[in-house]
Amino acid sequence: MEGVHSRCCGLDVHKRRISACVMIREHGKVEKSERRFSTFTRELEDLVTWLLEHNVTHVAMEATGVYWKPVWNVLEGHFDLMLVNPQQIKALAGKKCDRRDASHLTDLLQGFKRCSRRPM
Repeated sequence: MEGVHSRCCGLDVHKRRISACVMIREHGKVEKSERRFSTFTRELEDLVTWLLEHNVTHVAMEATGVYWKPVWNVLEGHFDLMLVNPQQIKALAGKKCDRRDASHLTDLLQGFKRCSRRPM
């Protein structure tokens, strides 16, 4: 089954770091690229640059406390954003891992047709 978004990213956001997973689905092939960023402004700008280099159109991130807000502010205007409630995402089997969570968000984003606007 082809995903809705051919170039998307899932972000697992924490207080000091972000795990990012970009999925590119083209010509029947899937390519994933993962990278970590800190939450300092310069690193968030590097995240935007990295996503633009991959021609990402949609980004999903978990609503982890208030840590998602600065990330949202930097990404807004560049990508269609979606904030995902962690309780609505089924827990992954096995040991918790930020890279796996980011990859799982990317997989889930493939099925979403619409992205939300900034939550209140």
